[in-house]
Amino acid sequence: MALTKYMGTETEFGITVVGRPDFNPVLASSMVVNAYTADGHPRARWDYEEENPLRDARGFTQPGAPDAPTGEDIGLANSILTNGARFYVDHAHPEYSSPECSNPHDVVIWDKAGERILEVAARRAAALVADSPEPSRIVITKNNTDGKGAAYGMHENYIVDRRVPFGQLVRQIIPFFVTRQLMVGAGRIGNEFGLDDVPYQIAQRADFFEVEVGLETTLKRPIVNTRDEPHADPERFRRLHVIIGDANMSEICTYLKVGSCALVLQMIEDGFLPDAPTLAKPVKALHDLSHDLTCTRTVPLKDGRQATGIELQWHYLEQAQKYRETRDVPDWAGDVLATWERVLTALERDPMELDGVVDWVTKHRLLRHYAERDGLSWDHPRLRLIDVQYHDVRQDKGLYNHLVAKGRCERLVDEAAVQDAITTPPADTRAWFRGRCLDKFRSSVTAAGWDAIIFDVGRDTLQRVPMMDPGRGGRAMTEDLLNRCDTAAELIEALQG
Repeated sequence: MALTKYMGTETEFGITVVGRPDFNPVLASSMVVNAYTADGHPRARWDYEEENPLRDARGFTQPGAPDAPTGEDIGLANSILTNGARFYVDHAHPEYSSPECSNPHDVVIWDKAGERILEVAARRAAALVADSPEPSRIVITKNNTDGKGAAYGMHENYIVDRRVPFGQLVRQIIPFFVTRQLMVGAGRIGNEFGLDDVPYQIAQRADFFEVEVGLETTLKRPIVNTRDEPHADPERFRRLHVIIGDANMSEICTYLKVGSCALVLQMIEDGFLPDAPTLAKPVKALHDLSHDLTCTRTVPLKDGRQATGIELQWHYLEQAQKYRETRDVPDWAGDVLATWERVLTALERDPMELDGVVDWVTKHRLLRHYAERDGLSWDHPRLRLIDVQYHDVRQDKGLYNHLVAKGRCERLVDEAAVQDAITTPPADTRAWFRGRCLDKFRSSVTAAGWDAIIFDVGRDTLQRVPMMDPGRGGRAMTEDLLNRCDTAAELIEALQG
């Protein structure tokens, strides 16, 4: 039986210091992270002990040594939040890694909470970059490219059964990843190949992928990433680190992106999913499908046939519908399947029907309105600015958030739940224990990671509390224990007893 698909997101946010184009982005990002967490309390460092980014899921370790964390990495620019998330600087961007969630609805809540955290952090940091009494503005965008040839990532993580051969995962998931962008792409002006006939495309990151499988995340980006860091019991679990996908403003897109992928992975684990038609050239198909706003372009299969991206997505959806009829599935599966079918049906009929639902469609309609009204070409600087402003996380300035306020975009979750998730962890994963310990015993937590918390309780050695199962450590299991312990020392004694 398939494992529960604990999942989460990692988002590198774009950052701009308005009026200060020469301002160091690493410094600006550090200021944003520091400003949010500068409350005068001791800060736990990130625990890197079990991390090795060179360990490859194909069964070997790449030559070379992992980059050693710098003082910034392990200190002030690397924070663990009371909602169980990690907030830090990565590749000159502020990055928010959501806590582990047990379902796609919760992923949307804690992912959206990350936007609210970045909004507050940027506002607090603005005064720190001022040379005058008037503070500079720091603008944070939840997008994936600066339009000048640089890309930054949005990653997903899923717990997968270690017993499933990695080669099988690769074979069955590549067609899904290549075609998923039609449903959940964030849209962007331009392309990376100088093509005059692609003024706007479906996915922001599609053009930046060069190979099918590999360990890199910033160069020669692969459709399937092979990094083998389970952040859990390595004998039982694998963490599928998904680097192909856009950062979505749309809650429906985030929900469908992680929900559909989780179901595909469950079918693979259960041996239920037949092999999808194999793409002849997956990387080229990824680019070509992103460049076609009609979603009717066909791509070649290895057996000589041609198929559209929508047809390949129907293969996965129809199998998932059969899977639900015959196997035990999570409670959330039915709603994800209904959303999946709704979006595919609309894409077949007319993609523009998904205005207000799917990011790439919503933004295209918005840009086309301004282009037609003001007689602007698609490469006009004003349209490029609007492209970026769609992703501005400020609720009063961002164009997506403006559309939400006007009722033009569908929401999936309640804003009160998002606000609560800024400080509160998910109740049914180990993130609950991590977040509550950081909240209650902050002065005694010296370090923490996804799979452990390290306490200093005055003994000769630091006390490490492992959390090797993402599903253990939730509220039902640990709330009484945490409530009856007034100090970290009492907590350690209770756990050891």
